[in-house]
Amino acid sequence: MGRKKKLKICDKGSHEEDLISQLPEPLISEILLHLSTKDAVRTSVLSTNWRYLWQSVPGLDLNPYVFSNFDAFVSFVEKFFDSHRESWIRKLRLSFGYYRCVMCDLTSWIDAVTTRRIQHLDVTIFRDDELQIPPSLYICETLVHLRLCEATLCNADFVSLPCLKIMHLQHNRYPNETTLQKLISGSPVLEDITIIRCSDDDAETWANVLQVCSHTLKRVYINDGIQVVIDAPLLQCLTATVSSPKNFQIVNLGSSAKLDIGFPFTLSQATYSSSMIHDILTNISRVRDLVISNDIWKEIFQYSKSGPVHQFRYLSRLNAKFSETDLEMLPTLLESCPKLESLILKLVKDRFILGKKKKEPKVMFSKVPQCLVSSLKFVEWRRAISGYEGETELIRYLLKNSTMLEKLRLNIYYSKKAMSDFLKELVAMPRCSSACEVLVL
Repeated sequence: MGRKKKLKICDKGSHEEDLISQLPEPLISEILLHLSTKDAVRTSVLSTNWRYLWQSVPGLDLNPYVFSNFDAFVSFVEKFFDSHRESWIRKLRLSFGYYRCVMCDLTSWIDAVTTRRIQHLDVTIFRDDELQIPPSLYICETLVHLRLCEATLCNADFVSLPCLKIMHLQHNRYPNETTLQKLISGSPVLEDITIIRCSDDDAETWANVLQVCSHTLKRVYINDGIQVVIDAPLLQCLTATVSSPKNFQIVNLGSSAKLDIGFPFTLSQATYSSSMIHDILTNISRVRDLVISNDIWKEIFQYSKSGPVHQFRYLSRLNAKFSETDLEMLPTLLESCPKLESLILKLVKDRFILGKKKKEPKVMFSKVPQCLVSSLKFVEWRRAISGYEGETELIRYLLKNSTMLEKLRLNIYYSKKAMSDFLKELVAMPRCSSACEVLVL
């Protein structure tokens, strides 16, 4: 590595000129656009050349807490729009904090940027019902990235967002469910969507199923409480936390999509019915990359006892959590994934055995699973609890029977002496794959 160059900012009277100041002003404005407005303004003290450069930045990134009062914040924003009356505004990021915002004209601000080729709009309002996102937002032809947090949206009669690729909607209030539906269907090039429902939303707003249908979507994140149908043939990553499998259905999914799915499971809930488990298996059976909790595996394991083991024929990457009492499911899991290449196992505390006598499970393999013989190349074992008596034997089994294994990563903790004893035993373990590298973290 060569020595880093030092960039000095010097005034006009100095004999030495800095390299950044020699850049064209449009490029300097582009650099300042990636700073908050507060930091961009601070650059005005660097030299006389920089005194007014921040004023040409085609974006505003502010929150009211950097001002002495909210009136000063509103005045600054109004002056910004007035000075950019004819110019392109690419970015607007406003967070109103917990101020009562009745004195600001959010509608005129949004109207102003939507007519000035806005590309990035990020507004957080903290649930002030007197401020609504105006309908001009729904027909912005240049918007690429939209983030609305705790905002109140007006009714959408028509939505046309031809350039929108990223949409992040968090804890907003919608006049009806069709507004959200139209935001999705009216964004023909949408690639990334996040929908986080507010916990105190009116149940009627989400009474019907939300159809997430798109031939361009690549990433979807949806939280608990939304009934949703996913139809996205190009989807690469789906992260969903839903209260019931009945609220969640995958019609179409990318062939190499990653699915990270969780169903909250509490002591007060009854176990899932056979039909629910069937729905879960239907949803996840075609994915190649899966992240899933131990609660779901427990139910799938019990379900499999009544019939043949379900096969995940396309699964190549699996990240799964297990509690100690559920590790007996591991052989069934591996036998159901014949093409598995990467396996991450995280051992977590079982929250359902509080007050009960702890029982160490025995992980018994009646035969060597197909994936260990023909495909498994990477295994990571993460232990998030103090200890597991069967750990050494499990590691021994994986090393002894994994023909194609290239790397075994052990993320574990022992005391100094126990670690020394463990490492001695680990070195002596036979390995089926001579190319296997073992890392202990």
